[in-house]
Amino acid sequence: MQTSANLNLMVKAARRAARSLIKDFREVENLQVSMKGAGDFVSRADTAAEAIIREELMGARPTYGWVGEESAAAAGADPTRRWLVDPLDGTTNFLHGLPHWAISIALEHKGEIVAGVVYDPVKDEMFWAEKGAGAWMNERRLRVSGRRQMIEAIFATGVPFAGRPTLPATLADLARLMPQCAGVRRWGSAALDLAYVAAGRYEGFWERGLHPWDMAAGLLLVREAGGMVAPLREGTDMLDSGAVVASNAALHETFLATIRGQ
Repeated sequence: MQTSANLNLMVKAARRAARSLIKDFREVENLQVSMKGAGDFVSRADTAAEAIIREELMGARPTYGWVGEESAAAAGADPTRRWLVDPLDGTTNFLHGLPHWAISIALEHKGEIVAGVVYDPVKDEMFWAEKGAGAWMNERRLRVSGRRQMIEAIFATGVPFAGRPTLPATLADLARLMPQCAGVRRWGSAALDLAYVAAGRYEGFWERGLHPWDMAAGLLLVREAGGMVAPLREGTDMLDSGAVVASNAALHETFLATIRGQ
Protein backbone atom coordinates (compact mmCIF):
# COMPACT_ATOMS: atom_id res chain seq x y z
CA MET A 1 0.00 0.00 0.00
CA GLN A 2 1.57 3.26 -1.13
CA THR A 3 1.24 6.05 1.40
CA SER A 4 1.90 9.78 1.30
CA ALA A 5 5.08 11.48 2.44
CA ASN A 6 3.17 13.06 5.32
CA LEU A 7 1.85 9.73 6.57
CA ASN A 8 5.31 8.18 6.31
CA LEU A 9 6.61 11.06 8.41
CA MET A 10 3.89 10.51 11.02
CA VAL A 11 4.67 6.81 11.27
CA LYS A 12 8.38 7.53 11.62
CA ALA A 13 7.73 10.07 14.39
CA ALA A 14 5.42 7.68 16.25
CA ARG A 15 7.95 4.83 16.11
CA ARG A 16 10.78 7.04 17.29
CA ALA A 17 8.77 8.35 20.24
CA ALA A 18 7.65 4.81 21.01
CA ARG A 19 11.21 3.65 21.58
CA SER A 20 11.62 6.29 24.26
CA LEU A 21 8.28 5.50 25.87
CA ILE A 22 8.86 1.73 25.94
CA LYS A 23 12.14 2.30 27.75
CA ASP A 24 10.40 4.58 30.24
CA PHE A 25 7.49 2.15 30.64
CA ARG A 26 9.86 -0.58 31.81
CA GLU A 27 11.31 1.85 34.32
CA VAL A 28 7.94 3.03 35.64
CA GLU A 29 7.05 -0.55 36.54
CA ASN A 30 10.04 -0.50 38.88
CA LEU A 31 9.00 2.87 40.29
CA GLN A 32 5.63 1.46 41.31
CA VAL A 33 7.19 -0.80 43.90
CA SER A 34 9.77 1.71 45.07
CA MET A 35 7.28 4.61 45.41
CA LYS A 36 9.81 7.17 44.13
CA GLY A 37 7.51 9.65 42.48
CA ALA A 38 6.27 7.69 39.50
CA GLY A 39 3.85 10.48 38.58
CA ASP A 40 6.62 12.98 38.03
CA PHE A 41 8.61 10.41 36.07
CA VAL A 42 5.70 9.73 33.70
CA SER A 43 5.15 13.45 33.19
CA ARG A 44 8.75 13.74 32.04
CA ALA A 45 8.37 10.70 29.79
CA ASP A 46 5.25 12.23 28.22
CA THR A 47 6.97 15.58 27.62
CA ALA A 48 10.08 13.91 26.18
CA ALA A 49 7.97 11.86 23.74
CA GLU A 50 6.19 14.97 22.51
CA ALA A 51 9.53 16.72 22.00
CA ILE A 52 10.67 13.83 19.82
CA ILE A 53 7.50 13.94 17.73
CA ARG A 54 7.64 17.71 17.40
CA GLU A 55 11.26 17.57 16.26
CA GLU A 56 10.40 15.02 13.57
CA LEU A 57 7.22 16.66 12.30
CA MET A 58 8.16 20.32 12.51
CA GLY A 59 11.67 19.64 11.28
CA ALA A 60 10.24 18.21 8.08
CA ARG A 61 7.21 20.53 7.82
CA PRO A 62 8.24 23.79 9.50
CA THR A 63 5.34 25.79 8.02
CA TYR A 64 2.60 23.63 9.56
CA GLY A 65 0.79 24.59 12.75
CA TRP A 66 1.08 22.56 15.95
CA VAL A 67 -1.38 21.53 18.67
CA GLY A 68 0.00 19.14 21.27
CA GLU A 69 -1.03 18.04 24.73
CA GLU A 70 2.26 18.88 26.45
CA SER A 71 3.46 22.03 24.69
CA ALA A 72 2.13 25.39 23.57
CA ALA A 73 0.15 25.56 20.37
CA ALA A 74 1.78 27.34 17.45
CA ALA A 75 0.28 28.78 14.27
CA GLY A 76 2.25 27.91 11.16
CA ALA A 77 3.14 30.01 8.17
CA ASP A 78 0.75 27.69 6.32
CA PRO A 79 -2.59 28.44 8.04
CA THR A 80 -4.35 25.54 6.32
CA ARG A 81 -2.40 22.70 7.93
CA ARG A 82 -1.65 21.71 11.50
CA TRP A 83 -0.55 18.68 13.49
CA LEU A 84 -2.63 17.43 16.44
CA VAL A 85 -0.53 15.26 18.74
CA ASP A 86 -1.03 13.27 21.92
CA PRO A 87 2.34 11.69 22.75
CA LEU A 88 0.88 9.40 25.42
CA ASP A 89 -2.84 8.68 25.44
CA GLY A 90 -3.51 6.50 28.45
CA THR A 91 -1.15 8.19 30.88
CA THR A 92 -2.83 6.68 33.95
CA ASN A 93 -2.42 3.19 32.50
CA PHE A 94 1.24 3.94 31.82
CA LEU A 95 1.68 5.23 35.37
CA HIS A 96 0.27 2.01 36.81
CA GLY A 97 2.26 -0.31 34.57
CA LEU A 98 -0.80 -1.30 32.50
CA PRO A 99 0.22 -2.13 28.91
CA HIS A 100 -2.57 -0.22 27.16
CA TRP A 101 -1.59 3.23 25.89
CA ALA A 102 -0.82 4.83 22.57
CA ILE A 103 0.67 7.67 20.56
CA SER A 104 -1.84 9.64 18.48
CA ILE A 105 -0.88 11.93 15.58
CA ALA A 106 -3.28 13.59 13.15
CA LEU A 107 -2.88 16.04 10.28
CA GLU A 108 -5.61 18.60 9.69
CA HIS A 109 -5.99 20.42 6.37
CA LYS A 110 -8.50 23.25 5.98
CA GLY A 111 -10.36 22.13 9.09
CA GLU A 112 -10.57 18.47 8.07
CA ILE A 113 -8.53 15.53 9.37
CA VAL A 114 -6.80 14.02 6.33
CA ALA A 115 -4.30 11.61 7.93
CA GLY A 116 -4.06 9.87 11.27
CA VAL A 117 -1.87 7.44 13.17
CA VAL A 118 -2.59 5.67 16.47
CA TYR A 119 0.33 3.51 17.54
CA ASP A 120 0.25 0.97 20.38
CA PRO A 121 3.95 0.22 20.95
CA VAL A 122 3.42 -2.57 23.49
CA LYS A 123 1.47 -4.66 20.97
CA ASP A 124 3.23 -3.16 17.93
CA GLU A 125 -0.13 -2.27 16.37
CA MET A 126 0.12 0.70 14.03
CA PHE A 127 -3.35 1.95 13.13
CA TRP A 128 -3.29 4.45 10.26
CA ALA A 129 -5.56 6.10 7.76
CA GLU A 130 -5.62 8.70 5.02
CA LYS A 131 -8.73 10.36 3.71
CA GLY A 132 -10.10 8.29 0.84
CA ALA A 133 -7.50 5.51 1.22
CA GLY A 134 -9.10 3.37 3.91
CA ALA A 135 -7.98 2.44 7.41
CA TRP A 136 -5.27 -0.07 8.21
CA MET A 137 -3.58 -1.85 11.10
CA ASN A 138 0.00 -2.60 10.08
CA GLU A 139 -0.59 -4.24 6.66
CA ARG A 140 -4.20 -5.31 7.24
CA ARG A 141 -7.20 -3.36 5.94
CA LEU A 142 -9.66 -2.47 8.69
CA ARG A 143 -13.44 -2.73 8.61
CA VAL A 144 -15.86 -1.87 11.35
CA SER A 145 -17.92 -4.63 12.91
CA GLY A 146 -20.85 -6.02 10.98
CA ARG A 147 -22.97 -6.77 14.03
CA ARG A 148 -26.51 -5.46 13.69
CA GLN A 149 -28.06 -6.29 17.08
CA MET A 150 -27.46 -4.13 20.14
CA ILE A 151 -27.63 -7.16 22.43
CA GLU A 152 -24.56 -8.60 20.65
CA ALA A 153 -22.59 -5.36 20.74
CA ILE A 154 -19.74 -4.24 22.99
CA PHE A 155 -19.17 -0.53 23.51
CA ALA A 156 -16.38 1.52 25.08
CA THR A 157 -16.27 4.79 26.96
CA GLY A 158 -14.27 6.75 29.48
CA VAL A 159 -15.79 6.96 32.96
CA PRO A 160 -15.01 10.35 34.55
CA PHE A 161 -12.93 10.29 37.72
CA ALA A 162 -11.73 12.61 40.48
CA GLY A 163 -14.97 14.55 40.71
CA ARG A 164 -15.18 15.53 37.05
CA PRO A 165 -18.52 17.19 36.25
CA THR A 166 -19.45 14.82 33.41
CA LEU A 167 -19.83 11.82 35.76
CA PRO A 168 -23.63 12.09 36.29
CA ALA A 169 -24.29 12.27 32.54
CA THR A 170 -22.04 9.27 31.89
CA LEU A 171 -23.76 7.23 34.60
CA ALA A 172 -27.10 8.09 33.00
CA ASP A 173 -25.73 6.95 29.63
CA LEU A 174 -24.68 3.62 31.16
CA ALA A 175 -28.08 3.12 32.76
CA ARG A 176 -29.73 3.48 29.33
CA LEU A 177 -27.18 1.48 27.37
CA MET A 178 -26.26 -1.46 29.62
CA PRO A 179 -29.65 -3.25 29.45
CA GLN A 180 -29.48 -3.19 25.65
CA CYS A 181 -25.96 -4.47 24.94
CA ALA A 182 -23.40 -7.21 25.60
CA GLY A 183 -21.15 -5.01 27.70
CA VAL A 184 -19.24 -1.76 28.11
CA ARG A 185 -15.45 -1.52 28.43
CA ARG A 186 -13.41 1.26 30.03
CA TRP A 187 -9.77 0.70 29.03
CA GLY A 188 -8.41 4.19 29.52
CA SER A 189 -7.31 5.36 26.07
CA ALA A 190 -9.77 7.18 23.81
CA ALA A 191 -7.40 6.96 20.84
CA LEU A 192 -7.25 3.17 21.13
CA ASP A 193 -11.00 2.94 21.77
CA LEU A 194 -11.63 4.63 18.44
CA ALA A 195 -9.01 2.50 16.71
CA TYR A 196 -10.73 -0.59 18.11
CA VAL A 197 -14.06 0.57 16.68
CA ALA A 198 -12.34 0.89 13.30
CA ALA A 199 -10.90 -2.62 13.71
CA GLY A 200 -14.30 -4.13 14.58
CA ARG A 201 -13.24 -4.99 18.13
CA TYR A 202 -15.89 -2.69 19.58
CA GLU A 203 -19.19 -1.81 17.96
CA GLY A 204 -19.06 1.74 19.27
CA PHE A 205 -17.52 4.35 21.53
CA TRP A 206 -18.67 7.57 23.18
CA GLU A 207 -17.14 10.05 25.58
CA ARG A 208 -17.34 13.61 26.84
CA GLY A 209 -14.54 15.94 27.83
CA LEU A 210 -12.01 14.88 25.21
CA HIS A 211 -9.38 17.13 23.65
CA PRO A 212 -8.83 17.37 19.88
CA TRP A 213 -5.54 15.45 20.12
CA ASP A 214 -7.30 12.57 21.93
CA MET A 215 -9.64 11.80 19.09
CA ALA A 216 -8.60 13.45 15.81
CA ALA A 217 -6.70 10.46 14.41
CA GLY A 218 -9.24 7.97 15.75
CA LEU A 219 -12.18 9.72 14.13
CA LEU A 220 -10.55 9.39 10.73
CA LEU A 221 -9.80 5.71 11.38
CA VAL A 222 -13.47 5.02 12.10
CA ARG A 223 -14.68 6.89 9.03
CA GLU A 224 -12.17 5.23 6.71
CA ALA A 225 -13.08 1.78 8.10
CA GLY A 226 -16.70 2.33 7.12
CA GLY A 227 -18.01 3.55 10.45
CA MET A 228 -19.84 6.69 11.46
CA VAL A 229 -19.05 9.49 13.89
CA ALA A 230 -21.26 12.25 15.27
CA PRO A 231 -21.17 14.90 17.97
CA LEU A 232 -22.86 13.80 21.17
CA ARG A 233 -24.97 16.96 21.08
CA GLU A 234 -26.53 17.56 17.68
CA GLY A 235 -25.26 20.64 15.86
CA THR A 236 -21.94 20.93 17.72
CA ASP A 237 -18.41 20.41 16.44
CA MET A 238 -16.77 17.27 17.82
CA LEU A 239 -13.25 18.65 18.10
CA ASP A 240 -14.50 21.82 19.78
CA SER A 241 -17.05 20.22 22.12
CA GLY A 242 -14.93 17.20 23.05
CA ALA A 243 -18.01 14.96 23.00
CA VAL A 244 -18.27 12.23 20.37
CA VAL A 245 -20.22 9.11 19.42
CA ALA A 246 -18.67 6.61 16.98
CA SER A 247 -19.89 3.21 15.83
CA ASN A 248 -20.38 0.82 12.97
CA ALA A 249 -22.95 1.89 10.41
CA ALA A 250 -25.54 -0.77 11.24
CA LEU A 251 -26.00 0.30 14.88
CA HIS A 252 -25.23 3.98 14.58
CA GLU A 253 -28.72 5.45 14.73
CA THR A 254 -29.83 3.22 17.62
CA PHE A 255 -26.62 3.76 19.57
CA LEU A 256 -26.64 7.51 18.97
CA ALA A 257 -30.26 7.83 20.07
CA THR A 258 -29.54 5.82 23.22
CA ILE A 259 -26.58 7.97 24.22
CA ARG A 260 -28.46 11.18 23.43
CA GLY A 261 -31.38 9.94 25.51
CA GLN A 262 -33.84 10.18 22.64
